[in-house]
Amino acid sequence: MLDLVAIKEAIPQRYPFLMIDRVIELSEDGKRAVAIKTVSGNEPFFQGHFPDYPIMPGVLIVEALAQASGAALLHQLGADKLAVLTGLDGFRFRRPVVPGDVLRLEVELLRLRGPIGRIHGRALVGDELVTEGQITFALTDPPSQMPAG
Repeated sequence: MLDLVAIKEAIPQRYPFLMIDRVIELSEDGKRAVAIKTVSGNEPFFQGHFPDYPIMPGVLIVEALAQASGAALLHQLGADKLAVLTGLDGFRFRRPVVPGDVLRLEVELLRLRGPIGRIHGRALVGDELVTEGQITFALTDPPSQMPAG
């Protein structure tokens, strides 16, 4: 299991873009993980995304799946790498996610060849499937310093 501190050690995302609260299951090889995202009515995206009927944006559910797989894989590798999204395939959204829902994010590494990998992810609320699909990513070295700007 990974708490918030361990998640922050594995992936670079921070509030308000950190989309997972904890990893509750993690296989020994880091290829399968289950993470949790508790959806609060105070999330900043609800202010502008259908404010009279708050729905979590689907792209942020996909981001939560990507972060769950990144946290699991990078924690296992123990490497100073970034996992950068390079493709999405087959995602369909079956029900809205609203404040009060608890997302169960299930991810499984399908393959990792060199720096390119692919995962299958499923997001559920209770036993109800919200979305599923595949995410392709590339492992890259983080920049040595932030660009001036």
